[in-house]
Amino acid sequence: MYEQHFDLKESPFGLTPNTAYFLNVQGHRQAFNMLQVALSNGEGFIKVVGEVGTGKTMLCRKLLNTLDKELYYTAYIPNPFLNSTALYRAIAEELGLNSNPLDGINELQRAINHRLVELVGEGKKVVLVIDEAQSMPTKSLEALRLISNLETETTKLIHIVLFGQQELDTLLTHHNLRQLQQRITFAYQLPPMDFQGTRDYIRHRISTAGFNKGELFPTETIKLIYRASMGVPRLINILCHKAMMAAYGSGDQRINSSHVMSAVRDTQGVRVPGLSMPWLVGACAVVATLTITALFVIPRALS
Repeated sequence: MYEQHFDLKESPFGLTPNTAYFLNVQGHRQAFNMLQVALSNGEGFIKVVGEVGTGKTMLCRKLLNTLDKELYYTAYIPNPFLNSTALYRAIAEELGLNSNPLDGINELQRAINHRLVELVGEGKKVVLVIDEAQSMPTKSLEALRLISNLETETTKLIHIVLFGQQELDTLLTHHNLRQLQQRITFAYQLPPMDFQGTRDYIRHRISTAGFNKGELFPTETIKLIYRASMGVPRLINILCHKAMMAAYGSGDQRINSSHVMSAVRDTQGVRVPGLSMPWLVGACAVVATLTITALFVIPRALS
């Protein structure tokens, strides 16, 4: 939409996790280092939690792309809202097994165990990564713990990494999951970014997208974005994208405060700089939408 206007090769603020845009800001760096250390030490259960939009899925995919394929065999479950049998079947498929649709939990567990023994015998560490783990039914989490029990005399057969929202911590306090909670030896709370991280994040993304003409987002506009987004990467992406649309609509080559404020008022769930309650943004959304539409559409229609 505005790539040519800003001389970009692609849109820098898409919401689809793209590891080419991964930036080692402090929180993500600490989480990533913890994951690498925990897996190298052969820990059974590892957990990373964070609020919506803090970059858990990006971190998850970065981990999967980084692990050495010569040393690790990875399995990935992106949508774990499955009953116990369906979960075992999904894990079996990720391990390269062709399960019989009529197989029950016992048959699937035996097949998974046999496959894990094969992979460990080949010198692999098997890592199962589960995203959105807060959506798992309680019985499925318990079934996951039973899989983690599989081990030889010297090593775990599988290492499990859970990525989830804060609700995962609440879910794990369930009485029936106390054994699983005790098995989690490494855990990390993924924080929002601070101002420096927000600034580096914005500049890194526009640079990765091909921008090389100085300062597209001056410091003052980044301050507004940081205050409005509270350092949450997904909100930063949304605000930057809308601010760039507003600048494009008005023919500007740099993002200024008015562009950012138009984006803020058009976005639910952000904080208007100078106000303290994000819900107040919703009252301004319709007006701001009309503003951005006018900026974007009318000049193009007249040209």
